Amino acid sequence: MKKKQKKARKVKTQKEFDNISCGSAKAFPKQLGRADYFKCPVWSADEPSFVDDLNKASDKYIEAAKKTLKKDIDKRNKEFGDKKDMGHVFHSTTLMGDPNFLDLQNYIGATSHNLLDEMGFDLTNHQVFITEMWVQEFAKNGGGHHTLHTHWNGHISGFYFLKASEKTSRPIFEDPRAGNVMNLLPEKDRSKITYASSQINYEAKPGRMIFFPSYMPHQYIVDMGYEPFRFIHWNCQAIPKGAVQWNQK
Repeated sequence: MKKKQKKARKVKTQKEFDNISCGSAKAFPKQLGRADYFKCPVWSADEPSFVDDLNKASDKYIEAAKKTLKKDIDKRNKEFGDKKDMGHVFHSTTLMGDPNFLDLQNYIGATSHNLLDEMGFDLTNHQVFITEMWVQEFAKNGGGHHTLHTHWNGHISGFYFLKASEKTSRPIFEDPRAGNVMNLLPEKDRSKITYASSQINYEAKPGRMIFFPSYMPHQYIVDMGYEPFRFIHWNCQAIPKGAVQWNQK
């Protein structure tokens, strides 16, 4: 009886471990099949046809935003030293209802519906609406940025760049999987997009349009103020048709 117990508890030798390792061709396949699940899509396209008209239509909104913040900026500069508008982001009021942005809104609404459908969602009983749209411009003297955030109560969000270049800020998307982020290992090569990547950035240029699921964490790196940086931002939500019909009554 004692001999059997000793045999059962025998520690395997290194040679025995080698025989059952992933490098063994005796008992295990050399190549494993791989399937990708729970993907996070980001769509982009260059559509410069809106840029000139929407820049003109946006000017009054940006000027109004600057006037709104002027008092706070002047107070800060008087108290701590003149840094002009450094560090500020000038957000407009809503663009919804402005006919100058209607063509863009129609494009965004239709595209967002198609993207959700492409992702596999059943929209038979839902209708996609643009719930928010605004334009913003980063400070002329640099320092404008967005910290990491998501957009609540939405399904598709996006950007349309009006003023941008390789010298301006750009958006960075981060891995939305909290469980993966908390256990990340060092990347072998951060210049490559791999399964180890936790951040992706997109170059911003006039006419570039980006769509993404609203749950995607994103931020804008600090703009240095070399050139103007302005873009339109929006959120879309798929609302149950029953709720829409009830509201219309």
